[in-house]
Amino acid sequence: MRKIIFLIHVTLDGYVAGTNGEMDWIEYNDEVAAHSEAFHAITDTAIYGRKTFEMMKGYWTTVSDNPNADEYDKKHATWLQSASKIAVSTTMQVDDWANIIIGDDLQDRFTALKQQDGKDMWLLGSPTLAQSMMRLNLIDEYRILVNPVILGSGQRLFAEMEHQLDLRLIEPKTFSGGVVLLCYVPDDDE
Repeated sequence: MRKIIFLIHVTLDGYVAGTNGEMDWIEYNDEVAAHSEAFHAITDTAIYGRKTFEMMKGYWTTVSDNPNADEYDKKHATWLQSASKIAVSTTMQVDDWANIIIGDDLQDRFTALKQQDGKDMWLLGSPTLAQSMMRLNLIDEYRILVNPVILGSGQRLFAEMEHQLDLRLIEPKTFSGGVVLLCYVPDDDE
């Protein structure tokens, strides 16, 4: 069965963006880029919420024409060209870059996608969508990159949950620049 792997950067105090959506606090270096790049081999689908999708489409569709794009961006753009892309939205209907899943049909649609043949699926950022998927127990692996910064306010990763979500740490890792990867899976023993 395919898994949904959620990868996101957070601050030490649990924010994914500042009060105005800023993400300039993310420590993105060669080690972190290499970790993200490793997902190209194990995934064949990118999942986005609407806001992240619009941001990603606006950038990644221009990389191949950008002579100043770095090597990581070029590799990721190449992966994205061949990957299936899914955008979850309640307002979008059709897009030429991705399949659209209407937000009120998440449980059935993603359960069916997990049972299809293929590699794992990569939920990139998209904290609002991730919160909905957490409530439905659709995320199979959490890869949280904790950055050494405290914002004090902004958009939190973990909104109020309707139930406790028990996780088991399977891989901690430290990167240069003080970034710590915490990789968790749902704890089925609870």
